[in-house]
Order: sequence, then structure tokens, then C-alpha cells
Amino acid sequence: MKAILIILDSVGIGAAPDAAEYGDAGASTLSHLAAAAGGLNVPTLQKMGLGNIPPLLHHRPVESIEGVPPEKNPIASSGAMREMSDGKDTITGHWEIAGLEVDPGFYNFPFENSFPPDLIAAFEKETGRKLIGNKAASGTAIIDELGPEHLETGALICYTSADSVFQIAAHEEIVPVPELYRYCDIARRLCDPLRVGRVIARPFIGKPGAFKRTENRKDFAYLPDEQTILERLVEKDVPVYAVGKIEDIYCHRGITESVHTGNNADSQALVEKWTKEKDSGLIIANFIDYDMIYGHRRDAKGYAHSLELTDQWLTNYLPLVKEGDLLIITADHGNDPTFQGTDHTREYVPLLVYRPGEPAENLGIRRGFYDIAQSLARFFGIPAIPRGASFV
Repeated sequence: MKAILIILDSVGIGAAPDAAEYGDAGASTLSHLAAAAGGLNVPTLQKMGLGNIPPLLHHRPVESIEGVPPEKNPIASSGAMREMSDGKDTITGHWEIAGLEVDPGFYNFPFENSFPPDLIAAFEKETGRKLIGNKAASGTAIIDELGPEHLETGALICYTSADSVFQIAAHEEIVPVPELYRYCDIARRLCDPLRVGRVIARPFIGKPGAFKRTENRKDFAYLPDEQTILERLVEKDVPVYAVGKIEDIYCHRGITESVHTGNNADSQALVEKWTKEKDSGLIIANFIDYDMIYGHRRDAKGYAHSLELTDQWLTNYLPLVKEGDLLIITADHGNDPTFQGTDHTREYVPLLVYRPGEPAENLGIRRGFYDIAQSLARFFGIPAIPRGASFV
């Protein structure tokens, strides 16, 4: 008996009721990217009931997903989840999926002169390198802007965004990746008193005018305030297998085995391999490309194509999910590639639950991503967690 939890990074399905408080009124990742691409061709997700979700939301008129109509007889249960925590970032979404509620939210740096002088001074002293940037910026734009200065001086490009992040970009020939990770460890420790969600290593290669970020990106997360469902499962001898950046998001806690894949194709290949090999336990994966490559760069057509590739993979993957298994597909936040700016968007996320041999149900609107954690607790027969309602 095993469960597979796939988190489609940033695949939101419509503005949350409180989206305006985050500057995200009108955001709708799936419907807007589908419209921009002239329709979304995802027949397997359609059969699972993805098109049945928009009518459940509060939006009127319904923000349907072009090319993905409702399915009369879906093969999976479907619904949507509303985030209860304060935030719209990776850590907040994943932690809530794992049973926590982030309240208060993480600290967000201001957009200009972002980092406190004492933090900058301590960071420069411990790393022995100057800090440049010190503002909110697009990750690709800031390396184009400051990359030449970095190459000349060795100064570290440090920046933030609308999320609670301290990001450090460095060319791999100037700062070797292990050294960049060491600088991130320093920044993580210095940022802890501020309760910053993530420090992120952003290595890149290339020459001015042709810089390119690499897959050696690494997240250094704030330690969870309480046990996640991953830790609870491992304590009860249920193995947890982590794919992609999952190990970093949960600070390597509650994980039996992990592989830090860097793209969707590698993550999907590993999920498939482990589904075939593992007889029991939880396989939890983050598919990162939608957010990292397309969402932040506001590439709606690329985003749509990436989802279509995932759907093709799902077509071949679903037969590996056997009777008695549980497959959950969801997201951690939105990142509307047609929306203003380059940041995440506060949205509902889709919820698709596939259990071969079980009837499909309307799961409605779930108040809290932690319904997933509660469902996993019930599925594996361990004590209930403090939050959420099970849908299994």
C-alpha cells in the first residue's frame, strides 16, 4: 500500500477570496495560460476531472480552462483547496500540505534597500565578499544587470522578491557551487532571527548577455515549527521517498530516501521508477519547471507546453497506480504567467485524487491544504494530526 503525492509547482486554479490583500485580484494561472496558448491539450488531466474544478470556485462568470471541459464520468475525485496560512510561497504551501499552518507568516524584506545594514555587515564579514543588489528583482534580470560586476569583483548578487527569501546568485566559475552553498548556510543562520522562509542558492554560467541559471539551485529553509506529516509517518515506520527540492523544503526531516532532481523529466522518471519498486510508503515529489522556468518568466505558452508534457507522462504513469494505492495531484500556490510582475499569485490550488477501483467524488472546496496531511494520516492508519479533514 503506497501513496504518491505530486505537487505541480505554482499550478494555481483561480484567485483566492483574499487575493486582493496580496495584490493578486484577478489572477488565474490555469485559465489564463490556457487562453494565452489557444487551449490546453491535457486529455488525461481532463479525464481525472481537472475541468470540473472551476465551477466549484466563487468566481462568476466561471473561469473555465480552455480546452479542458468538465468530465461527465471522471476517473478521479476532484476539488480545490484554499490556503489558510499567510503567504503565497513555496515554504508556506508545502508546509501547509504537510499539516502545518504558518501563522504569523514569514518575514518579507522591503523591495528597495532590502536587507538590514547589520545583516549585510555580518554576511560580508563571514563570507569575505561584498554584497551587491540588495533589492527585489527577477532572478534572470538581476544577473543580466549585475553579472558583469560580479565577474569583475567577485561580489555576491543578493536579492529578494515578494516571497520571504534571501537569494544569492553567483557564477559557477567565480564561486564554486559548494562554496556558494556554504555562503547560503551562513545567510540561513543570520536570517533565522528574522524568520525568513528561504535562503536560495542561484548559481549561473555563461558570459554577459548570455547568462544562464543552472540546475544546481538549492533551497535552505527555515526549520518547521512542529512535526510535519512526513516526520509522523517515519516515526510510525512508514517510509517517505522525496523527489526534487522536497528534501530542502522540509529541511531533510521525515525523509527515508531522497534524490534532488533538477527538472520535471528527471523527477517524473524517478517517481515512475519508485512507484514500480516500492511496495509501501509515501512518494512525494515537486515538479518545478512550471514555476522556475515559465511562471516567473511570464512565459504562458511555455508553461502550457510543460503541462502538456506532464499530461503525456501521466497517461503512461497512471496504470502503475494499483488498486489500494493513492495518488494525489495538487499545487503549492499560483504563478499566473499573464499577470503583472514576476511573482507568485495567491490562488486556490487543484486537488485530484486517484484511487483505482474507487468511485470519483466531488471533494468541494477544502479549507486548508492540510487536508492532504490528514488524509495521508488516515490512509496509513496513524493518529490524526491537529488540523484538517480527511477526504479518504
